[in-house]
Amino acid sequence: MSEVLIRNADYLVTMDDTRRVLNGADILVRDGAVAAVGTGLVTEGEVLEAAGCVITPGLVNTHHHLYQTLTRAVPAAQDALLFGWLSTLYPIWARFTPEHMFVSAQVGLAELALSGCTMSTDHLYLYPNGARLEDTISAAREVGLRFQPTRGAMSIGVSDGGLPPDSLVEDEAAILEDCIRVIDAFHDPSASSMCRVGVAPCSPFSVSRELMRDAAVLARDKGVMMHTHLAENDEDIAYSLANFGCRPGQYAEDLGWVGSDVWHAHCVKLDPSEIALFAATGTGVAHCPCSNCRLGSGIAPIRAMRDAGVPVGLGVDGSASNDAGNLVAEARQAMLLQRVARGADAMSAMEALEIATRGGADVLGRPECGRLEVGARADIAIWDVSGVASAGSWDPAALLLAGPTTVRDLFVEGRQVVRDGHVVTFDLQSAVRRQNTLARELSEVA
Repeated sequence: MSEVLIRNADYLVTMDDTRRVLNGADILVRDGAVAAVGTGLVTEGEVLEAAGCVITPGLVNTHHHLYQTLTRAVPAAQDALLFGWLSTLYPIWARFTPEHMFVSAQVGLAELALSGCTMSTDHLYLYPNGARLEDTISAAREVGLRFQPTRGAMSIGVSDGGLPPDSLVEDEAAILEDCIRVIDAFHDPSASSMCRVGVAPCSPFSVSRELMRDAAVLARDKGVMMHTHLAENDEDIAYSLANFGCRPGQYAEDLGWVGSDVWHAHCVKLDPSEIALFAATGTGVAHCPCSNCRLGSGIAPIRAMRDAGVPVGLGVDGSASNDAGNLVAEARQAMLLQRVARGADAMSAMEALEIATRGGADVLGRPECGRLEVGARADIAIWDVSGVASAGSWDPAALLLAGPTTVRDLFVEGRQVVRDGHVVTFDLQSAVRRQNTLARELSEVA
């Protein structure tokens, strides 16, 4: 039995069913789970002092493309809209190898960890030069984050009217076969799971109707979740109307892509009828505010979604369209954008933090994560609010208004991943050096 007592936190934001915020609180971790929350707790195990700190549940990232951490701030793509941005980057990504996938995932997950993230999904939808989903799964094991990778795919290349180059598309039967392989090999449905695999055709403009439908059937047969991009910008809506004769929400519904086992990325352009559909079916949304700003896609109607009962989590999206991977900064951006769109009272700092923790965990089908209560998994972020970022704050628990953007300490399944602001599970600096070498080599060829 292993125990850690985190003691004397100035504030402990539980995100439990009553959304309690405790003062001068302790949290006891035993064998990967929360054993007790309160004051005056004792242990014979390790004790970690948290005076001057705010404790929150670990943040949850519901949408990412980790391979893109190698292609940040590519000059030709810096000012492009979505379709032009993709067309610029696809030829670069086509040169990726398994090493590119692994190192980029390492660095991207470490960046997330430093921003308080304990669980991340990943949408890997291209597999050039022998790359496989397990390249990213291996990286997540080294970093120590809870991981929900999705086996993405593209099957319609430019010669068939799609957007991606033909070199990056796959045969649809082979896609489904590999989905079965990775689910059977890596998916763990247990409550303490560190890896759950999902099925994720890339988007309506890069796969066929048949693949979308078959992927849904396969996912439900295997009992895994389903993910794709939907209604990201005006181009996306226009493509759906022109090619399918309907809006993206109806397209998703027709093909079985709504339900509590489905979450869609972006959804910037959902209309009221689509919001009502998602609410009625429990279909989740991964809101990616920084990427949506960077690509000029718009402001997603998150206030309307939340009010209607749509499950909403946050995603940093790929680091080629963000170009950062800081989840607490993403939560602040989500709050600010809703205020820009709807007024200063449209979203509080605490609601945005809820979306980043409990909300994301619920979207990913993980109600045992994203909150700090007895029996929950011990995914814990500790924020030092004694420094300059919080100096003068009257409410240190309102981290998104005045607080640090990196954690002091981070625990995942009760194991420490970040200590005193440094990743301790692997040699991050060595990975960063290799990442920069790989990026330089790619840019020289481009």
